Amino acid sequence: MVLPIADSTSLRALLNEHTALAAPELTRIEPDGTLRCLACGHRCRIKEGRHGVCRVRFTRDGELRVPFGYAASIAIDPIEKKPFFHAYPGTDALSFGMLGCDFHCGYCQNWVTSQTLRDDRAVAEPRFVTAEKLVQAALDNGCRVLTSTYNEPLITSEWAVEVFKTGKQAGLVGSYVSNGNGTPEVLEYLRPYVDLYKVDLKAFRDKTYRELGGTLQNTLDTIRRLKELDYWVEIVTLIVPGLNDSVEELTEIADFLTGVSPDIPWHVTAFHPDYQMTDPPRTPVETLLRAYEIGRSAGLRFVYPGNLPGAVGECENTHCPDCREILIERHGFFVVRNSMRGSCCGACGATVPGVWPENSPSSSVGTGIPRPAGV
Repeated sequence: MVLPIADSTSLRALLNEHTALAAPELTRIEPDGTLRCLACGHRCRIKEGRHGVCRVRFTRDGELRVPFGYAASIAIDPIEKKPFFHAYPGTDALSFGMLGCDFHCGYCQNWVTSQTLRDDRAVAEPRFVTAEKLVQAALDNGCRVLTSTYNEPLITSEWAVEVFKTGKQAGLVGSYVSNGNGTPEVLEYLRPYVDLYKVDLKAFRDKTYRELGGTLQNTLDTIRRLKELDYWVEIVTLIVPGLNDSVEELTEIADFLTGVSPDIPWHVTAFHPDYQMTDPPRTPVETLLRAYEIGRSAGLRFVYPGNLPGAVGECENTHCPDCREILIERHGFFVVRNSMRGSCCGACGATVPGVWPENSPSSSVGTGIPRPAGV
């Protein structure tokens, strides 16, 4: 599926002028001379003057052009909000996003940025910025992690790599918050610069995935490949009443994840009505706790009910997988107490899977509202 490039002085035209040449690793020339984009699982074959499904990668003068040099949203968040619960707990991440997505989820909570080029109601203005300024903002605000998020980062990977490459020189860690519609090529391309990768596993029915704009199998393959490439992976399933909340489907998700690795943290989070999906009710706490029990029964060692802080008891805490001591006590996105010793349980000494710095903050405080980054 390809779309014509707009020729007006619109946002699309503006973005088309702020691009870079696609990475050679993410481009393939077909026998007839057309270009194949390898940035996401759609693998669009893009003829001259056309866009791919994402609407931000396009061909011009025989080149595949990609978004570069701007951010549509920049904020500083607790890393737990991404959510990463087993990586640098209690620290902040500078989050940045561009525009566009290769999916069109009707309940997208970042639709203002992700659906800008599809929906006239989604209005987000780009802020043109250098990688150096983003990294400096992260350093000035004491962040340890850079996160590409808010839109689908796979389709803007060249810009993320530029930012992460600069950040890596300053000791910062790169992370992705993604729908997981990847390719082997893009995951190999990202690996030197991205250590943490969160995937939204939205459902376990291919029909649901096709309605959202992708395929289930491609997301499952991406999760397996991420583990093979030794990324630190955490999975989120937003539980939407009537869409993916049956015991059968949640069990299938939990069984799949356990088969990949029982050490993958699974975040089962509460839906709230948003964007085009306003009919389903908010996810009740009982559903989250049922998903927690399903995950634990399937063999997952770390399951976290989310988006209902304080309503799920001790389930939002990290427990030692051996002695069950509470190692990281949380309230929502914030660490109340951290008693880990490096990567080990402070009580019994067992190793806890994750990316743990030697000196983590013992607690974190804040409001949960994103802070401007001062770029």
